[in-house]
Formats: sequence, structure tokens, C-alpha cells
Amino acid sequence: MRNVKLGKLWDLLHSSYWFLPTVMAVAAAGLAFLLLAIDSAGSKILSQLTWLYAGGPEGARAVLSAVAGSIITVTATAFSITIVALQLASSNFGPRLLRTFMQDTGNQVVLGTFIGTFIYCLLVLRTIHGEDYQLFVPQLSVTVAIGLAITSVGVLIYFIHHAATIIQVSHVIANVSEDLEQAIDRVFPETLGQSASDQHLVSKIPTDFDAEAHPLNATKTGYLQAIDDQKLMQLADNHRLLLRLQIRPGQFVVKGSELLQVYPRDRITPAFVKHLNDAFLLGHERTEQQDVEFPIDQLVEIALRAISPAVNDPFTAIRCIDRLGAGLAHLATRNFPSPHRYDKTHTLRVIAEPVTFEQLVDAAFNQIRHYGRSDADVTIRLLDAIALVAHHTHHSTQQTVLQRHADMILRGSQEGLAEELDRQALQERYYRATKALKQPQESCKSKSF
Repeated sequence: MRNVKLGKLWDLLHSSYWFLPTVMAVAAAGLAFLLLAIDSAGSKILSQLTWLYAGGPEGARAVLSAVAGSIITVTATAFSITIVALQLASSNFGPRLLRTFMQDTGNQVVLGTFIGTFIYCLLVLRTIHGEDYQLFVPQLSVTVAIGLAITSVGVLIYFIHHAATIIQVSHVIANVSEDLEQAIDRVFPETLGQSASDQHLVSKIPTDFDAEAHPLNATKTGYLQAIDDQKLMQLADNHRLLLRLQIRPGQFVVKGSELLQVYPRDRITPAFVKHLNDAFLLGHERTEQQDVEFPIDQLVEIALRAISPAVNDPFTAIRCIDRLGAGLAHLATRNFPSPHRYDKTHTLRVIAEPVTFEQLVDAAFNQIRHYGRSDADVTIRLLDAIALVAHHTHHSTQQTVLQRHADMILRGSQEGLAEELDRQALQERYYRATKALKQPQESCKSKSF
């Protein structure tokens, strides 16, 4: 990613309930000052507009007071409902899914509209003077306040519909699946220097690397959210170093643990170490910025909660498996970058710690296979997902990974399924998945001839 820090900043702002409402509140305050200035100027054009508020100061105060009071009451009630919805979502889908709800722009816009309208009415209300002072009734500003009140009613109707929609399991699963697709597009292929796709670019690691390399340790504890890959490549190139990463985004880092190794050690300076540490962004929780496994884990968590004895909802688990199959099928079509990254002169500069197709497939299928082996529908859908992914694979290593999971699903079903007919249906789906895994191999062989 070109600017990892900006991406993290945007992620933090997008996941907060204060940023967008604050921007809208400031905009409402600016609108109030602008319209009050227009009203104070006493333009002749305003006097010709018949649809502007034409009442006196008492009526204007009553209108603005009614709008401000009702809006702040609706705001408190509406977002009390939101807190209850978040609690239900946390118990049904898992606490890690709360981040998805926090990123919902619709709720943020609703909150910003209500707060902005309230602040606008307060700022306009303070400027109205009766006959005891210099008479001033901001007709345009009061009219706009009425318009904002009508808009707030429409936003409230939208909020009721939206709040009922975002807690539906199909909506939650679709959002996480979209995060998975976007994460795959961002990470694969990764552009950290020149990838060694050609055989002649592959160079050996120096024989004295382990003896001469200097470890760089983490300065704090947290999840590795992202790595500024371009900064790493630039530092390695400028100082003529070789960096070998020991960790990848998504993993938990303990203060003092090893992040990477730097070779050779005699070129390392305190300033260089500080710049290297700045390239690793740590946080309290995982994000999907460079961590493809995170949205996979979220889908798996929903599926596991659904097939637990307390919930017993296999249909939700099947939805998650369908989305996992679609995500892995998309992943199978992407190019996995080489861990060896080169500069423009084809000199090895960075050895990454990449995530593999096998690791992602294991994360998607292992736990669901283990806890769902006594459910025929869930187990059969796992084999269907493997068959779906098989049609998109083009490498024998990927097909081997999928075949291993199909074999484990079949063996687990022999113990988990008590009904013979269920085992026969599963055996039939296993043959279909195996056939789909063999077809890409046969097509690749035919192309080679």
C-alpha cells in the first residue's frame, strides 16, 4: 500500500462514531453563521421571497425551541436503540463483528444530522430579539431550521429501516465477505519492490546471514495491523541491507519480540532502527488492511456460533461457507507474490513472511469441519465449497491442499454422522469434489501438450 499510515488513520476515523458527526456539526454551525449574516444584511431579495418564515420573534423562538428539544430527544432514543442492537449483535455474531457495525456510515450520518440540526437551532435561537431590543428575526435562518427539521424526520425514518437491516445475519455476512474480497485485491499481488517471478532473479541468502544479522525487536505490544512495505524497501536500498521479516500482518506482537533481521549489522544506526520501527504499525485489534485472514476468521466465528448447541442454526453456517468458498475462489485466481523482493538493480533486499494459500484454506475450513462434522448439511456444503474453489485453481499445490481438506471432511463424517444415508450423500459429494480437483490438472496437462 502506498501510504499505510494514512490508511490506518482513515480506518480509525471511519470506525469512530465521533468523526463524521463532528464534521457535520461544524458544518451546521458554519451554515448558521452564514445564513445569519445574510439575514443581517437585509437583502431586498429576501423580502420578495414569500415562502420565508413571516412570524414574529416569539413565534420564531417557539419554532426553534420545539425543533431543538424534539431533535435531542429523538437522538437519545434512537441511539439507545443502537446500543441495544450492538449488544444483540455482539452476543449473536461475536464481539469482533462490532467493528463492522462501528464502520457503518449510515448510522454516523444519522447522528451527524440530528446533532447538526440541534446545534444550528441553538445558534440561531440566541440571535432573535424582540421589541425591547433592536428587533431582529432571521427569516431565512428560521426557514432553513424548519427544513432541517423536516429532513431529520426523513432521516429518522431511514434510521428505523437501516437499524433493522444491518443486524440481519445476511447483511452482516455480506459485509464481511465484501471486506474479504477487498482485502484480497489489496494484498495479492503485493508490490514490495520487484517480485522475483523469473527464475534468474532468485538469489541465495548469504551464508553468514544468521551469524551477522541483527534482530530488530518490537517496542510495544499489539497486533501488527500493517507494514509500510515501500518504506522498508527504501531503507534497505539506501543502506544496502538485506531485511528478513519474522512476522506478518495479523499476528500478535509482544514487546521485545523479534520483528525482523537486518544484514549486515555493522551498517545499523539508532536513527535507522527508529525508521524501521516506524514501518510497523501496531494496534489493539486486527484490521483487514493487510490481513486477509481477519475477515475469514470473522466468517468462521459467525459459522461456529451458528452451529453451536446453544444456537443450532445450520442455515447461517451454510451462508458463511458459501461466502468463504467465494472468497477462496477469488483468492485462487490471484498471484501470490514471492517472499524474495528485489530493488531496481535486481538485488535482494527484503525477504517477506508471506501468507500462503494453505494457511488461508486451513483458517477457513478447519474449525467448521471439526465442530460441524455431526451436521450433514454443513459437511456437504464444505465439500461443495471445495468443488467451487477447485474450478478456479491452476496450481497443483492448491489442488493438493483442497484434496487434503476433502479427505479430512470425509474421514470426520464417518465418525460424526450416524445415519448411513447421510454418509452416502456425503460420499457422493466427496467424489464430485475430487473430480473437480482432477479436472484442472488434466486441463493443464492438455495445454502443455
